[in-house]
Amino acid sequence: MVKTLEVVQIPAGEMGNFAYIVYCPSTKNAVGIDPSFAPDLMLQEVEQRDLTLIALLNTHGHHDHIAGNQTILDAVSVPLAAHPADLPDADICLRDGSVIDLGQGQIDVLHTPGHTPGSVVFSTGDAIVTGDTLFVERCGRADLPGSDVAQLYNSLQRLKKLPPETQVFPGHDYGSQPISTLSWERENNAFLRCEDLKAFVKLRMG
Repeated sequence: MVKTLEVVQIPAGEMGNFAYIVYCPSTKNAVGIDPSFAPDLMLQEVEQRDLTLIALLNTHGHHDHIAGNQTILDAVSVPLAAHPADLPDADICLRDGSVIDLGQGQIDVLHTPGHTPGSVVFSTGDAIVTGDTLFVERCGRADLPGSDVAQLYNSLQRLKKLPPETQVFPGHDYGSQPISTLSWERENNAFLRCEDLKAFVKLRMG
């Protein structure tokens, strides 16, 4: 597979958040994802790499991921894209199956409810930016307002079916390494190794 899009991971604050830039090396068009508490670092990366930001995306609506949204939107006139269940006022409403054209590549949107009703994962084809749905060796909480543990289980089962070499770029630095692959997660993530929903609920909610 020819890699058409690059993913830049940006440490983003005291809560271990990661912000992201995804860009096309050929056209230099880019999107920002979850600026969190480090929007200035995102803007610096855009400038240093000579990129053109065309949109700002959110994986979900929790404050630690969207805190830097307005700083980005004030600096660059781009639309905000998110699932309406979490951010109903976003300029672009993302749904399962939505496609974001980015230079010579595209980002596919997977609706992955569970951590929040409007959680989404962004797929470049060989990488996924997972927000708080899937972490390295962990997964998102399911005991928060709007969370649904059964939906989270189903969302993780869906991600497990993606190619094993798919790179995983999580929303927080909670694991033994900042990024991994689905094959690594299948072997090392207890939440992905649960044999059924009952086992998952016991582990996640125990």
